[in-house]
Amino acid sequence: MKHKIRIGTRGSRLALWQAEHVQRELEKTGVTTEIVVIKTRGDLEQNLSLQKLEGKGFFTREIEQALLEERIDLAVHSMKDLPTTPPEGLVISAVSYREDPADWLLIRRESVREGEPLKLGPGARVGTSSNRRKAQLFDLRPDLELVDIRGNVPTRLRKLAEGQFDAIVLAAAGLIRLGIVLADFEVLPLNPREFVPAPAQGVLAMQTRIEDHETRKALLPLHHAEVAAVTNVERTILHLLEGGCHLPLGVYCERDPHGNFHVWTALAEAWNQPLRRLQHSSSTSYKLAETIVKRLRTASQPTKS
Repeated sequence: MKHKIRIGTRGSRLALWQAEHVQRELEKTGVTTEIVVIKTRGDLEQNLSLQKLEGKGFFTREIEQALLEERIDLAVHSMKDLPTTPPEGLVISAVSYREDPADWLLIRRESVREGEPLKLGPGARVGTSSNRRKAQLFDLRPDLELVDIRGNVPTRLRKLAEGQFDAIVLAAAGLIRLGIVLADFEVLPLNPREFVPAPAQGVLAMQTRIEDHETRKALLPLHHAEVAAVTNVERTILHLLEGGCHLPLGVYCERDPHGNFHVWTALAEAWNQPLRRLQHSSSTSYKLAETIVKRLRTASQPTKS
């Protein structure tokens, strides 16, 4: 085994938690590691909305480049940020357990309106930069004012506390992993079968060079095959739709105790266009993503099967 595995990550609190989680799991198996922090374009250009950051992989590209240049041996990503087509020479060698895949709506106490859908009053100002979240919020409550918000999790919570927004939407996984106390806010968990999360939300991807067999072997004990089975379906749908972080697409897949796959999708042409919802079940993952994409492309109204 090489002297140590160098783990590359972004420098946010959540990214560091993720890298340190992988570090702890590797060191349990006797592997020596070190963490290398790398700034990405998404970190540096905080003043731009996500839509103005061109292309895919703006939270991952610099880390992947470091991997290709052998400045690091392992990259840890939020899998939902990772483009579905990897750079030549790189591969996802392991995926983590899945934390709660849901989105949570966090509402200022002063803005809570009991009895209203989503507990928000008419015209409430909601912060999110995700086209997927905007599309589903627009579908549920077209009266809401949907406003871009950037920054890491603590920054977004501070903006909410200051009253810049009535509510914001964040992934439950990051809030849980950071152990953030949310007592100052009303927390409304959004059912992932109804408010559909991003493909692979709540999962970490461990990326290596294809030819680095030592690191890939070291990651085998960390791989969760049952998680990979469902995220493969989710990410294949994203890939077939040729989408990235800007696509208003939610995909969530569960596998029941009998091995059947159940998939919920929500897709719009743009965040303020009609939303197409689809639920599809299958006893196998073979051609499952292709079937769902075909149905999504032909659907003209909400459909269930």
